[in-house]
Amino acid sequence: MNPLGWPGYEEQLGRARARSGGVESVTWRRSARAVEITFDFRFLGGSVGTAAGALIEEAFTEARAARLPVVSRIATGGSRMQEGMLSLRQLQRVARLCAVHREAGLPHVSVLGDPTTGGLWASLGAGADVVIGVAGAQVGFAGSRVRPSDDPAYTAEGQFAAGTVDLVVRPDEVDAAVARTLSLLTRGDAVPAEVPRALGASELPRDGWGAVSRARAPERPRAAAYLDDYFDSRMPISGDRAGGVDAGMLCGIGQRGERAIAFAAQTGTPNTPAGFRTAARLVRLASRFALPVLTLVDTPGAANDVAAEKAGVGAAIADLFGAVAEARVPITTLVIGEGGSGGALALSSPEHTWITPDAYFSVIAPELAAAILKRDDVPQLADDLRLRPQDLVELGVARGISER
Repeated sequence: MNPLGWPGYEEQLGRARARSGGVESVTWRRSARAVEITFDFRFLGGSVGTAAGALIEEAFTEARAARLPVVSRIATGGSRMQEGMLSLRQLQRVARLCAVHREAGLPHVSVLGDPTTGGLWASLGAGADVVIGVAGAQVGFAGSRVRPSDDPAYTAEGQFAAGTVDLVVRPDEVDAAVARTLSLLTRGDAVPAEVPRALGASELPRDGWGAVSRARAPERPRAAAYLDDYFDSRMPISGDRAGGVDAGMLCGIGQRGERAIAFAAQTGTPNTPAGFRTAARLVRLASRFALPVLTLVDTPGAANDVAAEKAGVGAAIADLFGAVAEARVPITTLVIGEGGSGGALALSSPEHTWITPDAYFSVIAPELAAAILKRDDVPQLADDLRLRPQDLVELGVARGISER
C-alpha cells in the first residue's frame, strides 16, 4: 500500500478512490473481441504504481490465454511519485508484457487520451502495433509541468506529424476506429493479394524512351487511384516511429471484400529514409498477423540529397530489403509507373512482381546511366537497358503485364 512510507499516501489513495469510484488508476475487462485496459485520470492523474502494474499484467495474461488483442485506453501523467523507483520499474514490466504479447502474434492497439505523458507513453502507448491519437490530447514523454514549452509537438497531432502516431480521430470516433482496426488486424489469411488491374494505357510502348515518357506523364494514374480502385476501404499506418513521415509512401491495411490486405504504395516521388522505414514496419506488422501484402512501385529513385544521407537512406533501404526477404506472408507487387533503381526494387517482391503497360523498371534512370557511361544518346540507352514492360517479362524480372 505504501512501500516508501510516503507521508499521507494512504489518505491520497482514499481520496482518489472516493473521487473515481475505483480501487486503482487502471481497470481492465474482457469482451468477445479484446481485453481492454482503461486508465482513470481522476485517480492520482492516472499514474502507475505497483498495484496498477499488477492489473496491467493481469490484463495481458488474460489476453494471451484467450488469444485476444489488447486495447490500451490511456490517460496518464506517468509514474507515481509516491512509490519512487518501484513505480518507475513498472515500465520494464509493461515493456516485457507488450513484447510477450507481440511474440504470441496478438495485436495491441493503444488509444492516446488526454493526457498521455511520461513513461506510459514511452512503453504502453508508443509500443503498440497501431497507435490512435485522440484529437487535441496532450501526448509526449515530458508532462506539462516539466517540459520547456507548450509547443504543438506535445499533442496527438504533433506526434502524428513526427511519425509516432498512426491516425488522429475525434473523441466520438475512437470506438469506431478501434473496432475497425481490430477487424483488419484479425482477418489475416496469408493468401496472396490479387494483382490490381491496370488503370492507364493498354497498349505496350514501342521503344524504351517511349516507356519512360509514358511513366512520367502527369496524366498517368498514380497510387491513390489504384488504391481507391482496389480496396473498399483503407486504414492508414503512418510514420516510421523514429521521427519521420514520408507522404510519398502510403502504407496501411485495406479491406477488399471480406479480406484484409496490407499495402505500401509509392506515389511517384523520391522516397526518404522515413518512407522506407515505414514500409518495412508495415511489412513486419503484416507478417505478425498473417496479412498478405500489396506493394505499388512508382518512384524515380530514393532521395539522394544531403538530408537523406544524414538520415540514413542506405540503412533504411537495407532494412526494407530485409523486411521483404524475411516476410512470412506473400507479397504481390505491381509496378505502376517509374521503377527507379534500388529505391523501387526494395519494395518489390522477388517472385511476384507484375507491371502495367505504362510503367518501366530500370537499374537506373536513362539520363543518369548516360552520365555515368559518358554517353549522350539517352533514347538509345533506354532501349539498351531493356526497361519496357515486355522486356522485363522476357527477362524474368516481371511475371506478367497487368491488363485493364
